[in-house]
Amino acid sequence: MRMTIVAVGRAKAGPERDLVQHYLKRMAQPLNLKEVEAKAAIDAKRSEGEKLLAAAPKNAVIVALDERGKDLSSRQLADRIAGWRDDGIRDIAFLIGGADGLDGRVRENADLLLSFGRVTWPHMLMRGMLAEQIYRAQCILAGHPYHRD
Repeated sequence: MRMTIVAVGRAKAGPERDLVQHYLKRMAQPLNLKEVEAKAAIDAKRSEGEKLLAAAPKNAVIVALDERGKDLSSRQLADRIAGWRDDGIRDIAFLIGGADGLDGRVRENADLLLSFGRVTWPHMLMRGMLAEQIYRAQCILAGHPYHRD
């Protein structure tokens, strides 16, 4: 199964980008990062939403990160990923919106709205946190000791 993080904005050199790269390198199964350009526009949120959805692989399961989404444990996230894998899903796309959040169409098209809590996280830091949770899910499913219950 292929997994992709699709995020608004380009990461600049620094600790947030380093954190994402750290987990991308550790993955047993590749995790791709696609960045879509955020440009100031009258309806930036809508434009960003269109770009996020367009960058997701065709027929991918869409997981949109949203503070109103489900607050899953690491094991529950791993179980969801395993279920999709076992159902023959080939691609999962994790979408991270821009500073103004997700356009309603992204939420409507999502197979899962996932929350990392009700607090607002910096978007660049969120990439690293998500990459770590995907890595952790891989470890859980492989029986690797990285995750401890």
